[in-house]
Amino acid sequence: MPRLSWTTVTPLLAAVALAVAWPLHPDSAPVLGVLSILLVGVVLAAVHHAEVVAHRVGEPYGSLVLAVAVTIIEVGLIVTLMVTTDKDTAGLARDTVFAAVMITLNGIVGISLLVGALKHHLAVFNPEGTGAALATVIALAVLCLVVPSVTTSQPGPEFTGAQLAFAAIASLALYGMFVFTQAIRHRDFFLPVTQDAHSPLVTSQAATDAAAARAAADAGSFEHEPVDLDQDGHADPPTDRAALTSLGLLVVSLVAVVGLAKIESPAIESGVAALGFPPAVVGVVIALLVLAPETIAAVRAATLNRVQVSLNLALGSAMASIGLTIPAIAIASIWLDGPLELGLNQLQVVLLTLTAAVAILTVVPGRAKPLQGGVHLVLLAAFLFLTVAP
Repeated sequence: MPRLSWTTVTPLLAAVALAVAWPLHPDSAPVLGVLSILLVGVVLAAVHHAEVVAHRVGEPYGSLVLAVAVTIIEVGLIVTLMVTTDKDTAGLARDTVFAAVMITLNGIVGISLLVGALKHHLAVFNPEGTGAALATVIALAVLCLVVPSVTTSQPGPEFTGAQLAFAAIASLALYGMFVFTQAIRHRDFFLPVTQDAHSPLVTSQAATDAAAARAAADAGSFEHEPVDLDQDGHADPPTDRAALTSLGLLVVSLVAVVGLAKIESPAIESGVAALGFPPAVVGVVIALLVLAPETIAAVRAATLNRVQVSLNLALGSAMASIGLTIPAIAIASIWLDGPLELGLNQLQVVLLTLTAAVAILTVVPGRAKPLQGGVHLVLLAAFLFLTVAP
């Protein structure tokens, strides 16, 4: 019999709570507080079950599964807030996507490099694969978030309908090309590397599998089936039954996330307004909530000297946040009322430019000291502070 754990119980509780609360439209603080705890828990559970499915399909496909799952949650939260609120949400998609990019490129990358370098002297990764991912992220960010501020066909930081369609198609094309490169053509560039005295950088599938098994065993990641190591040190993936169970729970979790977000959206916006923060903070809150599980998974991989997996998660999430979210929002905008502002302001463009420059310098050597991680984390702190006090 499968062993019940919080990752199994939480999606079911969230689904029941959603069914009860949906017709009642609760507005009392205690009820909303309980629902918000369930919302955070079901987001964590969703990414956990995505990790189980990802481990079943293997790396680097696993990183793609996680990125797509996180993107579904992100799009659901954005569209839900845009539909359910009577406040100005023209810039919500931009603020959320930009926050996701800054959190992944500075937060997840920074903490992963810092933890990996402090524990293993140097954080080692493959610059060819990581550089390709970073180039795709930068191209997507400039095309979808910077270009709308300098186009002249539409007043304000907006695309025309034709421009938005082009940006959406180009985003999907870039994302598709990257997926083909990562998963099929050059997948070895995205596998973890090992470092020793005789071979500075060696891609090691055996080391990847063994480390994955140790991580799963230490964290109890796959509660349905035990994770064993065979004589070669490879990790046994979850069984078909465990993977299918997690897939079902993942679907339940995603439905619960979107539904609970709709119920919680007025409270989130009211809380931000009560604190006197700018509306952009709502986007930061969404991004922090969605990316929290990715951050935990990336740090756990970095402690096991699998920094490449950490960077795959970070850059893959940033890429999916733009390459999949923008097309989804473009389609949703057909039915949404009001403008869709995607262009960044001058301060945001400066922060994005600085982040891109630092990230390039970090990736090129293929290894990083704790200093590089610290620089990225300072940039994250600057982004958070200037969002609250622009």
